[in-house]
Amino acid sequence: MIPVILAGGKGERFWPLSRKARPKQFLSLDGSGRSLLQTTADRLLDLAGSWNGLWVITAAHLAEGVKEQLPDLPTENLLAEVEGRDTAAAVAWATIEIAKRYGEQETIGFFPADHWIGSREMFYQTLAAAEELATTHQAIATLGITPTHPATGYGYIEQGEKIGLFQDCPGFKVNRFTEKPNLETAESFLETGRYSWNGGMFIFPAGVMLAELRTHAQELMDLLETQGPEIYPKLPKLSIDYAVMEKTDRAYVVPVTFEWDDLGDWNAIDRLLHQAEQPNVELARHIGLDTQDTLLYASNSEDVIVTIGLEDLVVVREGNVTLIVRKDRTQDIKQVLKQVQAESDLADLL
Repeated sequence: MIPVILAGGKGERFWPLSRKARPKQFLSLDGSGRSLLQTTADRLLDLAGSWNGLWVITAAHLAEGVKEQLPDLPTENLLAEVEGRDTAAAVAWATIEIAKRYGEQETIGFFPADHWIGSREMFYQTLAAAEELATTHQAIATLGITPTHPATGYGYIEQGEKIGLFQDCPGFKVNRFTEKPNLETAESFLETGRYSWNGGMFIFPAGVMLAELRTHAQELMDLLETQGPEIYPKLPKLSIDYAVMEKTDRAYVVPVTFEWDDLGDWNAIDRLLHQAEQPNVELARHIGLDTQDTLLYASNSEDVIVTIGLEDLVVVREGNVTLIVRKDRTQDIKQVLKQVQAESDLADLL
């Protein structure tokens, strides 16, 4: 399999730690010292066989940062988008380039750079199952994350007919994809037992995806295949879910059983690092009184955060910015950033 890391995101909900030139995928958020991008590459190298088999697609202004973080990645395996046009363009361009080099029968896997995965062994087993399904059925296989709660921030995949076992993992035809539902709908999905979260990981033979893109995203493919990546800014801005996965009849899902988190905002770090015997998650020097269920982070080890009587908050200290937000409002950080962008003298905070 040729694994491709999607590493062009902004990670705005991790502001003020995540900035335009240092987005979420370049950060170490779990105290390991390895960034999310580096950890993802570590996990995928066994699939690739060597650095020559691993690819990354990212934004042009982040390309140098990727090279610094992954110095062993061959330059020709790094695709830099001059302008972000969402995931359909990224998948299309990378698949075209890989098919040119290895042929349309080559199996490709696409993986976001910002996922946390608990068990590598189970991850590899599931990917082997997805690869077998994709190659034997000439299909696009996606990994369905088993829901733990009725989340409204994820897309959902409805499982249809079971088509067999692959590496001891069941595979299902996809009935439909549903974008982020409201709470009532999400609860009804979980009651059926037929729905998975859409984790945004896809495995397929290159020729299958190219054929489906030509069928369902004809304008994008016509431009890209006739004029090359120079046409990138004029490509339609489409997600791969909308462009292909919601329309194709070649979509299949393999439910996963390993622990997973998309590390979407500061609450994900709280979920990942919370220990039952500790009142808070402290990634900073903290002196507190009557403070509980609070995440505290400081990028400077010399900074001290002092709290009194706090509960259910996120407190982040980065440079000359301090963020204090209720845990149930972390999604609104993107709204605050719009206000920061409107202040010309605060441009260095972006």
